This record gives sequence, structure tokens and C-alpha cells, in this order.
Amino acid sequence: MDIYRNRKLLDISTAKVLVVDDEQELCEMVARWLAREGITCHTAFSVDDALSLLRRESYDLIVSDIMMPGKTGIDLLNIVSHNFPETAMIMATAVDKRETAVLTLEKGAFGYIIKPFSRNEFVINIFNALERRRIVLEHGRDEAVLEQKVRERTAEIRQREEEIALKLISASGYRDEETGEHIKRIGLYGEIMAAEIGWSEQKVQYMRIAGTMHDVGKIGIPDNILRKPGKLTREEFEQIKQHPTIGKKILEGTDIPLIRLAEEIAAFHHEKWDGSGYPDGLSGNEIPESAQIIAVADVYDALSNDRVYRAALPEAEVLEIMNQGKGSHFSPRIFKVFLEVLPALRRILREHGDRKPK
Repeated sequence: MDIYRNRKLLDISTAKVLVVDDEQELCEMVARWLAREGITCHTAFSVDDALSLLRRESYDLIVSDIMMPGKTGIDLLNIVSHNFPETAMIMATAVDKRETAVLTLEKGAFGYIIKPFSRNEFVINIFNALERRRIVLEHGRDEAVLEQKVRERTAEIRQREEEIALKLISASGYRDEETGEHIKRIGLYGEIMAAEIGWSEQKVQYMRIAGTMHDVGKIGIPDNILRKPGKLTREEFEQIKQHPTIGKKILEGTDIPLIRLAEEIAAFHHEKWDGSGYPDGLSGNEIPESAQIIAVADVYDALSNDRVYRAALPEAEVLEIMNQGKGSHFSPRIFKVFLEVLPALRRILREHGDRKPK
């Protein structure tokens, strides 16, 4: 077996094999064979004995007879596949049936060997199974490392996208630090609600960033109207109502999914479920789901924080006002989701509160 010992990739000295067979003499014989190859081998004379050993120690490979009193080798294969997925198995049997061989391989066995077997045949099967296990585990580790790197890189890209979105809005000059926290919270609220609804992970992450751009159209609204402390005139309010259309024009014309989602939100987050909103008077599910979410999030945040025209309202009053808008202003389904995730939204409100002027 020198050809196997010389393989640099397979370290036989660390391998540990469990042989399971109700024939004690056979177990002892193959244990001696493997010991000569430098492989640690333990034996069990029933499936229950094997499970007892598996609870105490880990094995690289199990060689199990199929037909045994009580639990069979197939039973053991099922248990090992589910509970010890990194342990390989070879099935041994005195009955040469194609159907049985196919069944064991379908259930995850690494090999199938017919009794009586010679020493060379047995040992070669052991080495092949151990090498295949090494390759499978190494491939799995490589995939896990690659997936982790992809996740890390994706997180970096999303963080940059979010920072760019916030910087662009900040650079526009129509937001101060106080409302800068507001736009950040809207994205976080939207992320929580979208996840609860069941959006894909990627789209949920897009929502966190796109939600921050819901009021980007206010770039086009004069400061004397945007920050007016008193009640707006009808003409001034009509100007304010232009910001969804302005936001749509700023963000339209791209195939980038994140920006398309932001455009959808900017354009329609002031539409109302009953059709009384603006700019297009959409109703019900004519309103994109993203905009339905941000409509609820925006009102919750606006009522819960100080504004130039009033102080923040207590939560009980906020919820009472919003409940009156269920089915008229807000989608009943989205409002229900909002209530379900309210504890998470409260945490965001606390952790990302408006910065008070010094």
C-alpha cells in the first residue's frame, strides 16, 4: 500500500475508522488490517454500540454491515447522514444485489463492498473513501470561505452605497443634521418591515438604502417653504406636493435595481390607500409595496420626532393617529406588519435619535 502512504494530500496517521458488524471475528480481522496501515480502528458489534461510540468520539469513516440483528446498516446510514454529516460510510454485505447497492449510494454511502473481501480490496476501498471524504470536505471549506468573502464584499459595497446615498442627500444642502437622522431611520424602518413581509435578502438590503432617498425630491423645494415653522399656504403646499415628481425625475432612467427601487419610493410614498394621496392619486395595490411601507414608516417617524412646527408626540398618541389612517392612508396589511415589528422600530428610534443643536 506504499502508493497510498506516499500521497501527500491524505494523512493516514490521523484517520479514525469504525467497523460495525455482528461478526466479531470479522471486525477483529479488519481492525488488524487497518492497524498495519497505520489507521486507528475501533469496532462495534451492533448499531446501538456504534451509536454509543459516535456520541463519545468522532470518526472519519464507518464501515458497516447491512444485515444485523436489531437496527440494520441502512438504519445506521440514515442516522449518520443526518447527525454526523462529515463522517463517510462504506456498506458491506454478503448479498450482491444491485438494488441494495443503489439504495445505499443514493442515501449517501461512499462505497459498497461484497463479502467475502480480500485484504487488498478492503484496504483500497478504505483509502479511496478517506481520500474522497477529504476532497469533499476541502471543497466544502473552500466554498464556505468563498461565500464568506462574497458576503463580506457585498456588505462593503452596500455600506458604500448607503454612505454615497446619505452623502449625496447631505450635499444637496436641503437637510440639516436633525433630518439627516430622519432619512437614516426611514431606511432602517423599511429594512425591518420588508424583511418581515418576506422580501428577498438582497431586496431588503436595497430597501435600507433606497428608503433614505424617499424625500430626495425636496432638493427642488425652496428652504423658506421646507423649513417654514408655521402653517403652509395653499400655494406653498402645492409646491411641497411636487417633491415626489421631482424625486422621480432625479432617479429615473437607470437599470440599477437599487436606484429603481429608490425611484419607486420617491415617486409614490405620499400616495394613500384610498386614492386621496399625491401626485397620481393611486389607490390600493396600484401603489408599489415599497411605497406602502415607506408611507407608514415616514408618518411614524414624523409624529415621533420634533419638527419645526411641533414637538414629538407620545407613542400612544402616535399610534392612535396612525390607527385612524389604517385602510384610508395606509395599507391594512402593511399597517399590521408595522405593529408586529414596532419593538424593533422603537430601538431604531432610540439608537438613531435626532441630534439636538448645541
